Amino acid sequence: MKWAYFYNMEQLSVITICFNNLSDLQSTCSSVDAQSAKPYEHYIIDGSSNTEIAEWLQNTPQPQYRKWLCERDKGISDAFNKGLALCSGSLIHILNSADIYYAHSVIENVLAYFNKNTAIQWASGNILMKRAGIWVQIGVPFDAQQLYKGMRAVSHPTWFVKKEVYNRVGQFSEVFKIAMDYDLMCRLKKETYGYMNETIVKFDDGGVSTNQYLKSLKENVKVYESHFGFSIAARLWQWRLGFLYYLLQSKFGKFLYAIKAGNFK
Repeated sequence: MKWAYFYNMEQLSVITICFNNLSDLQSTCSSVDAQSAKPYEHYIIDGSSNTEIAEWLQNTPQPQYRKWLCERDKGISDAFNKGLALCSGSLIHILNSADIYYAHSVIENVLAYFNKNTAIQWASGNILMKRAGIWVQIGVPFDAQQLYKGMRAVSHPTWFVKKEVYNRVGQFSEVFKIAMDYDLMCRLKKETYGYMNETIVKFDDGGVSTNQYLKSLKENVKVYESHFGFSIAARLWQWRLGFLYYLLQSKFGKFLYAIKAGNFK
């Protein structure tokens, strides 16, 4: 790798929050450590109720860029915000424990993208995740006109956001327990955006928004209407997503999705 090329690049801070899941954290750390371009810093925000993660961090050799804070927090948003407060890099990526970078070159490619497109304040890409039991790659460009549709495959694990943006729009709201990323996206609508058409992260589907999907749909409506007022469109769209969720739990729904995804044999 040509290190001189990265001399004037953004300094990337990676934030990983975790809770009582050492093996998941280790997978994520290994993914970061395998990157062809290393982050400026990698902050572990550990809110665990036990000392397993803290002991591993303290007693296992870690790269110089890895730092950590081990203390109880008030929830996901609080943990995110602790990481944002500690980070000193100009560009920030939140890579949750159990999620891993899709390829060894992700950070290198992202830095090159921001170096080439200096006006971009935040960007997103594609994600590998399971739908109806099938691994699929999804991702679409952010469109402020379609915010009523929720995240709309502008997946939070693929976001790279400049630190100065958080100073302008604010950090993660502790009012919302699941859709805090969607709330932030509603505040990002006027920031200069870029779409990276490559897969950024392999997503672990055991998170809060997955396990409490139907609750997240209700919270999405609250988020949208807190910013833009009462919306029939937002309510109908979240109802549609709820219907599709139940459909994909059925054998018939999985059969239909397998055909759509091109995995039917």
